[in-house]
Amino acid sequence: MRLFDTLSRTEKEIKPLDGKTYRFYCCGPTVYGPAHIGNFRTFVLQDVFRRTLETGGTATLHVRNLTDLDDKTIRDSRKAGQTLKAFTAAWTEKFHTDCKALACLPPHIEPSAIEHIPQQVAMIENLIEQGNAYASEDGSVYFRISSFPGYGRLSRLDERELDLGKTQNTRADADEYEKDSISDFVLWKARKEEDGENFWESPWGQGRPGWHLECSAMIKEYLGDSFDLHSGGVDLVFPHHENEIAQSECACGGKFAAHWFHTSHLLVDGGKMSKSLGNMYTLSDLAEKGFTAMEVRYALIGAHYRKQLNFTLSSLSGAREALAKLAKSATKLAENMGGETQLPCADFGPFQGAWESLNDDLNTPGALGGVFTGLREASKLTGKDAAAALAGLNRILRALGITLPEISKDTTDIPTEIQALADTRWAARSAKDWATSDQLRDELSQKGWAVKDGKDGYELTAL
Repeated sequence: MRLFDTLSRTEKEIKPLDGKTYRFYCCGPTVYGPAHIGNFRTFVLQDVFRRTLETGGTATLHVRNLTDLDDKTIRDSRKAGQTLKAFTAAWTEKFHTDCKALACLPPHIEPSAIEHIPQQVAMIENLIEQGNAYASEDGSVYFRISSFPGYGRLSRLDERELDLGKTQNTRADADEYEKDSISDFVLWKARKEEDGENFWESPWGQGRPGWHLECSAMIKEYLGDSFDLHSGGVDLVFPHHENEIAQSECACGGKFAAHWFHTSHLLVDGGKMSKSLGNMYTLSDLAEKGFTAMEVRYALIGAHYRKQLNFTLSSLSGAREALAKLAKSATKLAENMGGETQLPCADFGPFQGAWESLNDDLNTPGALGGVFTGLREASKLTGKDAAAALAGLNRILRALGITLPEISKDTTDIPTEIQALADTRWAARSAKDWATSDQLRDELSQKGWAVKDGKDGYELTAL
């Protein structure tokens, strides 16, 4: 497998540094609210990356953190009148539920920032001792950017006439700050009134760690000083990942991450996603509109990870149609097996092109196209050949994390008009418009079709 590396701006071969297990870290969610589809685009593509490696026979160690301690979690937990622990635990549970619905494999290790305060304090002490950090008059501690000559190489800040000498008296206290702000960044934040009871003891007084430090401390704890790959959304390249490199290489030595894997932004209806526009969709929002989590997953992998994905509700309808076509083709292939049983598949048969696309810079749209191409070829096969092809199909679908919907034999020839009517009824039912839902059910019944509702969809059968 080859994958683009943000640091070198080249495609590099993916192989474990230790020759055994590919160890990678993903920046996880900030658990102060439900994750939206922009967040999940990154998590789903990271899941496809891991699945592709494992399908190809490479063992993995997947670490993804939980940010349960930062400006946002403290602010919103206090607004809610809850302890930070109770508040973040509820949103963590919601995140896990959504991940499971989207068929994302759970990470092997999922550390949280609050669980690793001692490790963060120890890292700060090390940085101060080496002259890379300093305590301020109020008890906060900052990383001295000018002490790390390599600062800016990931985000190419050095190509913007970066003058590290100007950062001596410039400090950034917030966990997140402007993309063009080149400042000494905070490692330890002195206790403030707005923190409430969310503070810890340290050699510099009461306070809490800064957001950028949290990931570095957890990475060192579970992956050591050098590891295979670091991943996140492209919005994290600067300042978050740039700051991680600086503090980790200064505190720990080593190369830190050998490979950087970033996913591009997600647009909604061609524009930016925002709460004010009402298009910051969560999985629950889309479920209320009648769409399944698997349809969302299919749509999220429909564009290459390095290109912006324009997410629309019509793209979910397209995903529904595509999944239905795949399911019908897979059912037909199973029928063509006759009395044969499925065979173990050492390769991908007609779906080799899809597999090669996944290994070519994680080209998910190419892989999806390769699945349909393979099915057209496989439709001519019978007996043992059909059985082998079906095994290859199931293998590539596992790599993509796609589960096909169940297709009833009675639904293979549903008229377009009936299907549209049933879809409209499901949308009304999902929106809790019971009157319209009942009216459309009666209309379908009059036209000779019965509807059976399930948790994630419905089934049509002829009366």
